[in-house]
Amino acid sequence: MIETIRAAFVIGRRDFTAIIFSKAFFFFLLGPMFPLLVGGAAGLLGGQVARDADRPVVGVAMSIEDSRQLLAARATLAEQVGERRLPELKQLAQSASGIAPEKLLEDKKNGLAAVLSGSLKKPVLTGTSGPIENYRGEVAMLSAFASNANSMDLPAVETRLVQSSAGNEKRKRLATAQATQVLLFMLTMLLAGMVLSNLVEEKANKIIEILAAAVPMDAVFLGKLFAMLAMAFVGIAVWATVGFGLASLSGPALPSLPAPAVGWPIFVLLGVVYFTMAYLILGSLFLGIGAMAATVREVQTLSMPVTMAQLINFFLAMYTVTKMGEPIELFACLFPFTSPFAMIARAAQDAALWPHLLAVIWQAVFVMIILRVGVYLFRRNVMKSGNAGRVKDSGGKKLFGLVKLPS
Repeated sequence: MIETIRAAFVIGRRDFTAIIFSKAFFFFLLGPMFPLLVGGAAGLLGGQVARDADRPVVGVAMSIEDSRQLLAARATLAEQVGERRLPELKQLAQSASGIAPEKLLEDKKNGLAAVLSGSLKKPVLTGTSGPIENYRGEVAMLSAFASNANSMDLPAVETRLVQSSAGNEKRKRLATAQATQVLLFMLTMLLAGMVLSNLVEEKANKIIEILAAAVPMDAVFLGKLFAMLAMAFVGIAVWATVGFGLASLSGPALPSLPAPAVGWPIFVLLGVVYFTMAYLILGSLFLGIGAMAATVREVQTLSMPVTMAQLINFFLAMYTVTKMGEPIELFACLFPFTSPFAMIARAAQDAALWPHLLAVIWQAVFVMIILRVGVYLFRRNVMKSGNAGRVKDSGGKKLFGLVKLPS
């Protein structure tokens, strides 16, 4: 194992220096302009997710009779004006009528954006400025319709402002989760392809066969994979520096990002970890594809379905952002190809840290499995390990075990 790690370090250092100090790497740094097209396509699905998630829930903490009449009035008016034109009402338990609305808004289990208390004649709407401004008129209309369907004299709605609510905080964290998922996917797809191109190039000029004869094939694959990962971090560091420079020039014009549930320091650390795992998973898969392909055309043919499948995996991870705790979200967290994207979204919305430790361990195990399969395929399809292809002659010497030299 130690010898394999040493050999992988040598291979990785060789590939890293060869790429970083090449002229092509400079032009490669201009590549992030193109994934914006992918971001636009992902925005279509993201818009649908946002529409499903942006449904503020107003808790009703009135008497049983007033609550019943109010919910019935909403159901009647929704058929006439449309479901999305009215706030979604949630009848709270009768015990909640004795609890201050501010306390109800702080309860994350309810996920309320506002609380409607008081009575139908004198409704009181408590919440942040956004829900109050958006639904103050609708609440007055619902109260008037519920108290007397034949009269539309709107009652005066008393409003009480609070700084934040659990529902408002939930929507903000959802935006952070979506933005991080898109960024993670774009960086992974942009940078992981370098692994495949590097392997194909060295297969074409037979360098890979010389390396495989000199060091264990596991070390070759491992070294190349981590060399490309180091190169990816160099590119990200350059892009981040430029991005922060532009952001500093923009100053307060840029919108502030909502804080994730785990806090910014841990969230950034998890972002780096999950990018690493997503890159290693996709990169090891590309190495396996390169092991099976004999020509550049075969590489392109095999890599296209993988790329399309990765897009589907990403869209699945985006879809599960609003399905926290549901079976499909748990499946996305367990499935290795969607796990990094689903788990980073979970970090933005849930403060628990132990699931991330389990997820990273599982993803690392899956990377090693793919690498082992890729090494096996390379030995079988390219090196053709075994007696074939090697010269057996006790009277001669072999160079790297492949070429026989005269005695």
